[in-house]
Amino acid sequence: MRLTVIGCAGSFPGPDSPASCYLVEHDGFRLLLDLGNGALGALQRHIALTDIDAIVISHLHADHCLDMCGLYVAQRYHPEGPRSRVPVWGPHGTAQRLARAYDLAEQPGMTGEFDFRDLVAGEIAIGPFTVTAARVNHPVEAYGVRVEADGYAIAYSGDTAETPALIALARDADIALFEASCLESSPAPGVHLTGRQAAEHAQSAGAQILVLTHLVAWNDQHVTLAEARPAFDGEILLASSGLVIDVG
Repeated sequence: MRLTVIGCAGSFPGPDSPASCYLVEHDGFRLLLDLGNGALGALQRHIALTDIDAIVISHLHADHCLDMCGLYVAQRYHPEGPRSRVPVWGPHGTAQRLARAYDLAEQPGMTGEFDFRDLVAGEIAIGPFTVTAARVNHPVEAYGVRVEADGYAIAYSGDTAETPALIALARDADIALFEASCLESSPAPGVHLTGRQAAEHAQSAGAQILVLTHLVAWNDQHVTLAEARPAFDGEILLASSGLVIDVG
């Protein structure tokens, strides 16, 4: 598998990165995890928009889903004609949320461009991947996901505060792609993780590599990294737009 960080800024696009979006590729299949504001432009540095095979939306905050509106335009108005519908897994109400975001009637909304399916806790097959979703600790319906293929695994937290569900998702994962929105000096209990908390979850899960993401522009990323290091025995990376990691 290959993981490409398209956007890793937390809560809103930063000066160096769009908001959340991650491309996972295997055997020619291209899966997007989230498509937050600003991500659609950066994504085109890596693949054509017509090459997206499936999308998983972790939750319906704008920094994780709003660029679906731009992709809708690309799907609907492509000069070669409307594109095939892209399967989209998201929390219940994703189709209605995105229709409102683009000021469309809820019916048909974007259903001609996307095949919306409810993301629920459990296991689903998406192309060559086995994707396991679990509810995480956030003020809205939100999911973390584990993406597996050929014995390798990437665990993505989405947005979450501390939760045992994240440890279970990341058990023995090759990559723990965990949010680290907060510093220890300004935690957000019940909403987000600090770098230390992300590292503790990855350590408990036995993950091989921890990638800290959802990095909010007003925080010093090097402080986030320093706070995480004592709590994790493996390699720790700070996510950055364009970072590519080959798994396996």
